This record gives sequence, C-alpha cells and structure tokens, in this order.
Amino acid sequence: MTVDIDKLRALLELLAEQNVAEFEHESEGGVRVHIVRSHAAPAGALSYAPPGMHFGGGAPHAGGPGASAAPAPEPEPTDVLDVTSPFVGTFYRSPSPEAPSFVEVGSVVRPGQTLCIVEAMKLMNEIEAEISGTVIEVFAQNGKSCEFGQKLFRIKKA
Repeated sequence: MTVDIDKLRALLELLAEQNVAEFEHESEGGVRVHIVRSHAAPAGALSYAPPGMHFGGGAPHAGGPGASAAPAPEPEPTDVLDVTSPFVGTFYRSPSPEAPSFVEVGSVVRPGQTLCIVEAMKLMNEIEAEISGTVIEVFAQNGKSCEFGQKLFRIKKA
C-alpha cells in the first residue's frame, strides 16, 4: 500500500484551484484519502487511513426521550489562536533530538516561523505560525503521535 506523493500533491492543487471544501477517495488497494479544507488549515489538510480504519466525527449521539442535553461548549477566547495538526503523524518540537525546541511557552512568534514538525507518511512537515503572538501553551508531547485537528499550541495574538 503506497501513495504516490506527486499524484497526491497534484490532487491537492486541483482541489484548491476548484475551491473544493472536502474530498474523499478509496482506491481498489484500500488506500483511503480524506481531504478537508478550511480557512485555518493549509491548502489541503490530509488524513490517511489504512483499510478498515475510520476517522469519525466523534462518539455517536445517544439521543431520545430522557437523554440529558450536553452542556454547551464555552466560546473560544478571541485573543488566542489554537494551532492544530493538519495531519495524523508524530509531533516533534525540534529538528533533531539534540537541537533546542523551535518554540517554548513564552516564545514570541511571527507568521511563517516554524513551531514544530509533524512527521506524516515519512515526510517531515514544518508547521508554521499563522499570526504574530506569544506561545502560551503547548498541548502535544514530543515524539508522540498526534491526530488530525489535535491542538498543538495556543498562541496569544499580538
């Protein structure tokens, strides 16, 4: 089961040109590609699942008579931005085990500055800051796996 990165890149470019918000495809070999685009994600956020694995929208809702309503989620503060993982992969805070972390809590960042690396399908993807601000929280653990959409950092807007 392999994915041709050049074909995948061309597909991402085509979907971006056509302004497609979501795309899913499963090949005869069982390779599943699910792409979701949003204003917070890069040109194409990609998740990959081997056959039989599903990336769902959460736990099923147990509704019906007598079911208690879930409390409304608290609104997100407007002066912060949560940086999320655009891929399923492994989170790295530095370019190598001996090197210092790209950022720490309290680090001032600017747009385009590398925050971390997410390794996905043996490719090292640098995750960059989208705004200027100060890192106020690091959610992910170095060397541990992260999921698509998982919070990695919280940045207080400058």
